[in-house]
Amino acid sequence: MRISKPIYSAFLCALVLLPGCRVGPNYKRPKIDTPSVYRAADQHLPQNAPSLGNEKWWTVFQDPQLQELIRTALNENYDIRIAAARVLQAQAVLGITRADQFPTITGNVAGVNERVQRTVQGPEVNTSSISGSLSLFWELDFWGKFRRATEAARADLLATEWGQRAVMSSLVSNVASAYFQLRELDLQLEISRQTLASREESLRLVKVRAAGGVTSMMDVRQSEQLVYFAAASIPDLERQIEQQENFVSILIGKNPGPIARGKPLVDNAIPPTVPAGLPSELLERRPDIQAAEQFLVAANARIGVAKAAYFPSIALTGVGGYQSSALTSISSASSGFWSAGAQVVQTIFAGGRIRSGVKLSESQQQEAALVYQRTIQQALREVSDSLIAYSKNQESRQQQELLANAAEDATRLSDVRYRGGAASYLEVLDSDTRYFTARLNLAQAELNERLALVQLYNALGGGW
Repeated sequence: MRISKPIYSAFLCALVLLPGCRVGPNYKRPKIDTPSVYRAADQHLPQNAPSLGNEKWWTVFQDPQLQELIRTALNENYDIRIAAARVLQAQAVLGITRADQFPTITGNVAGVNERVQRTVQGPEVNTSSISGSLSLFWELDFWGKFRRATEAARADLLATEWGQRAVMSSLVSNVASAYFQLRELDLQLEISRQTLASREESLRLVKVRAAGGVTSMMDVRQSEQLVYFAAASIPDLERQIEQQENFVSILIGKNPGPIARGKPLVDNAIPPTVPAGLPSELLERRPDIQAAEQFLVAANARIGVAKAAYFPSIALTGVGGYQSSALTSISSASSGFWSAGAQVVQTIFAGGRIRSGVKLSESQQQEAALVYQRTIQQALREVSDSLIAYSKNQESRQQQELLANAAEDATRLSDVRYRGGAASYLEVLDSDTRYFTARLNLAQAELNERLALVQLYNALGGGW
């Protein structure tokens, strides 16, 4: 099969000019006004100190059991697996879109056997033919329509991959938060059981004193109130613990069940100060910011796809093969055939469809740019809020420690005064209740401090 010189020349020119023209705007990152430092950042730390967000999650959370839970969650959690499936879908979409840039070649093989009776009394005639051919269709991408569409699909893929990392980051934070909450409930249960045992012993002593006529039944009833109050809190804490275990089980991709424990809550050490790094680094580290920017890149590229509809579509077509009535002569020169051509199609009137399509793509790009800028502002706010929470929760925990120590000493003194006859049991009741509440509040303060660290780590883009 021989191709004429004009068609061959046109084909070469198309290959040369194909990569040169691409309508639509090239992407430029919008100008972002980021502050030089975070609000509430520790001014005693150098600004160029490595951010907590750069740390690996296993260096931030050093409880071996918590690390094992996070590893299991990253492998088994359904949200992670769903995000991975979405990445595969985006990869397939990119492959489908990119294929439009290349020619489509199809093959055809056919065989026909016919028997025809030309007249009523005439003989029957048998005819047969065998043919084989290849056909080509290639819409040339003179205006960059397919390349812009591929650019958009590639950006969508990157956005999906960043979305997967955002899911990973959130999952690490959720598992750590749920684990710390579980350990705080364990601590509350331990405090309640210790308090119950202590109050039961006090009740026994009060009953002995009442039996000896040293005290009245009023003191016995007040002592019983302390016992019942502590005992009533235990079933509720046990309920919360089992429900929290079920929640952690779902996070790690397992059916509801018990969760192994590691270090006690107070033994999960946290740093006194946390370097946040520079706000400008957040744009490169936060997965949600990167995903929002890739959606903006895709929307920008689709403007070019819409504008390409203003220009004519140019396609090359060709078909060639062999056709013969006998299989033995199918490859002979006399049975060969071919044809080649070009087609130009230009939309003349579409009722404003193309113009509206361009306006739609441009408005979608503007929306994506606004979403990108809003995402950055929200990220900056989350970091600042987390820095404030971490600092203030530390101060609150320190004051709660002092309160618990004072309440413990007050309980000891009131008990001594009661045994010496210098105070009523009402004073013991009040002091003991205050001490029990102070211990539970201290446990909550320890939890809040660790939850603030988890939130700050997540806000800084760590964990993926």
